[in-house]
Amino acid sequence: MKNHHDILNEELLLTGLCRISFNKEQAGMVKKLSQGTVNWDYFCRMASEHGIAALVYHNLEKLSLLDELPDETKNFLRQSLLISLNRNTLNTSSLVNVLKLLNKHKIKTVLLKGIALELTVYENEGIRQMTDIDVLMKREDCLKARSLLLADGFVEMPLKSVFYKYIIGYIGKHLPTLIKDKFRLELHHELFGKDKKLLTRLLYDTSHPKEINGAKAFIPDPCIFFLYLVKHLSKHEMNNESQLRLYTDLVVMIEKEGKQILTPELIEYSEKAGMTKTLAMHLEPLREFWRISFPECINEIIDKYSGQDSLNSFQFFLKSPKNNPVRDRSRLYRHTFNEVPGFHRKLLFLLGDLFPSVSFMKKRYNCPGILCIIPRYFLRWGKLWYLIKKI
Repeated sequence: MKNHHDILNEELLLTGLCRISFNKEQAGMVKKLSQGTVNWDYFCRMASEHGIAALVYHNLEKLSLLDELPDETKNFLRQSLLISLNRNTLNTSSLVNVLKLLNKHKIKTVLLKGIALELTVYENEGIRQMTDIDVLMKREDCLKARSLLLADGFVEMPLKSVFYKYIIGYIGKHLPTLIKDKFRLELHHELFGKDKKLLTRLLYDTSHPKEINGAKAFIPDPCIFFLYLVKHLSKHEMNNESQLRLYTDLVVMIEKEGKQILTPELIEYSEKAGMTKTLAMHLEPLREFWRISFPECINEIIDKYSGQDSLNSFQFFLKSPKNNPVRDRSRLYRHTFNEVPGFHRKLLFLLGDLFPSVSFMKKRYNCPGILCIIPRYFLRWGKLWYLIKKI
């Protein structure tokens, strides 16, 4: 391992527990770290912030290391697992009801992110923490499914602006979140960006069926799904936040399905997505911190495109996964703006962002009345500078 003097033992222990299988050397390393000097309060807090507390407890129990923990830490982690297991069970039950409704109307539904991983590589043990359920479908099916679910009792998160009503299927990657009895569902219609629709279509078309309690869903092909997870992780890091949970997804997928993922096709897909450097920069920490061995074709792109910057970025997020100020708001805003297809839709997006609804403004800025809101509108118009300064 390269020189990482500033990484604490607690952080190395967390990273070591972010997998679902252990060889003798890996288990020995985790045991040695857990029996050393550990600030268990810090360890516990970071496990929670990284979204891996349930997995950490599961693995400490698997490795017979729970006796090394103070009772307070042990109880907190155990409770995290029970909460995650209960939430995932309820989410799966609610998802089944949604799938049965969509199945009836012949809408193909591809599971994404946490729910797809929990039901496959994590083996449905409640250890993959999640909140929303994400699914992919064709754009026209998204709008049809939205209408069906609203009629079935779901409510929709309010739109930021009335202007967005006319471009609801073209802003962002998914429709506004749908909610029913604490179950949150996001209907995605795009994954890789407006200029990479062929990759989204590839993930959709190559997904394979999976039955869940009598309902039919689809699971993505591992290789293209892995690339999408890297894309999703990269988007989080554009917002200056990142969690070990998202890196663990990559590690676990490689552990379970590495022969299908670490192939020349992965490089080919990354080139089509314009994210070869992004892929390399997120594989480097897996090679460095998890000691994952990659085929030569993968090592070549890692060596070419990544380096100390990618490791420094990983170490930063290891210590500070959330609540970091966005480093380049203008870049992020331009990226979002450019993803909206068509001039007329871009115009509606801009109008909606500059003139949001009063209810949105009250919530966004914690303002009780209209007089407090008006100056905030002028503040939002400053976003025009994000676009102008690039011209």
